Amino acid sequence: MKKWFCTNCTMPNFDDVSHCDVCGEHKESEFFKHDVFKTRNELGTEKFSSLDSGGRDRESASDTSTAIGFDERMLLHYEVSMKSHPHPERPDRLRAIASCLADAGIFPGKCSLIPAREITEGELEMVHSVDHIETVQKSSCMVASYFTSDTYANEHSARAARLAAGLCADLAVSIMSGRSKNGFALVRPPGHHAGIKQAMGFCLHNNAAVAALAAQRAGAKKVLIVDWDVHHGNGTQEIFEGSKSVLYISLHRHEGGRFYPGTGAADEVGTMDGRGYSVNIPWSHGGVGDHDYIFAFQHIVLPIAFKFAPDMTIISAGFDAARGDPLGCCDVTPAGFAQMTNMLTSLSQGKLLVVLEGGYNLRSISSSATAVVKVLLGEKPSSEMSYVTPTKEGLQTILLVSRIQLEFWPILQETYTALRAQWDSVSSLDSRRRAKKRKRLVGPFWWKWGSKRFIYERLYKS
Repeated sequence: MKKWFCTNCTMPNFDDVSHCDVCGEHKESEFFKHDVFKTRNELGTEKFSSLDSGGRDRESASDTSTAIGFDERMLLHYEVSMKSHPHPERPDRLRAIASCLADAGIFPGKCSLIPAREITEGELEMVHSVDHIETVQKSSCMVASYFTSDTYANEHSARAARLAAGLCADLAVSIMSGRSKNGFALVRPPGHHAGIKQAMGFCLHNNAAVAALAAQRAGAKKVLIVDWDVHHGNGTQEIFEGSKSVLYISLHRHEGGRFYPGTGAADEVGTMDGRGYSVNIPWSHGGVGDHDYIFAFQHIVLPIAFKFAPDMTIISAGFDAARGDPLGCCDVTPAGFAQMTNMLTSLSQGKLLVVLEGGYNLRSISSSATAVVKVLLGEKPSSEMSYVTPTKEGLQTILLVSRIQLEFWPILQETYTALRAQWDSVSSLDSRRRAKKRKRLVGPFWWKWGSKRFIYERLYKS
């Protein structure tokens, strides 16, 4: 039977169904309403020639504004090889977010667009090895190539990666200098899996790491990176695991190392001088939603972050933990992402840069990104999530993390004590419920063998 692939989430469906089994999108759906960002052929060479000159026709970031980093040439990074399934990391991800921002009257409009530039080799060498940089650059000589089985490149990919990293670096500098209040890097390919020596997990260069070091060159002594992508940012952790000037906090699906990339256990705390500056909150299962994330922010992320007192905060904002994502299979809503963003605005005098990472359901990634940008513009999210109750599994994970990190962050002592009491209460309640259930399962007296034997003998042997 023939199949069609969902425009929204790329999942395959049989031809006889009209809506996607995964996300519910109609097979004839036309997602995009705006022609702001299309392919090179659709835009025409005139618009691209003006961008190729360095974006000098663009509006520069103005004082105290929210800055957006974007360049259409990043849309030219796509998988050339025809496979049985479309690659989830595709140019439509940026188009979907841009379309949603346009619908909301945010961009273009309320945000300023910073000029794009390619990152220099010298800047990249502060993050990646020379061999890694050369390997990525060599892909520009090939029509199609692969760094790993799922990390593709074409002749435009190396340039797209340099543009993404350059935009993140310049946004960080603009925010640190005060030219921009905060910023959102609408970039791809994503970066948090890219390590010192390897491109992997759809990532070529580590954009958040480049931004963190750019912020430090611009005057930030301490930088906080909060990574809420559903996958652990193994590349970012590797780059900074020995540093105490960059605090890396990641919330991700882990499942005992069975979920990609398998790293990010709670006891991975950093090395040497950086011990305690890697904080991993590894969820034990899928389906994690707003309440567990917000609870983790309240009891782990914010207490440690405020004690660290960063001069700059960077969010590795993957939206693949969003409800409906085909890879993440979690349940965070746009309101949840907005709440987490708002909680981080109180750090580093509001110097906050959001860097796009993953997220593969076009509707959820666009609505979530728009909710985050609205917070950057000053809109306050609903107060409904101020008081949340975690799931039992979520509480168990957060308790584990607080116990491990207590060695490095004594400020967590009160939190750990409270969480321990809450866990004991939940466990006790569960024990009582199980005992009650077992009691209900015990049959009445006449079902016991002695009674059954008596009845059997009276009925059949008398």
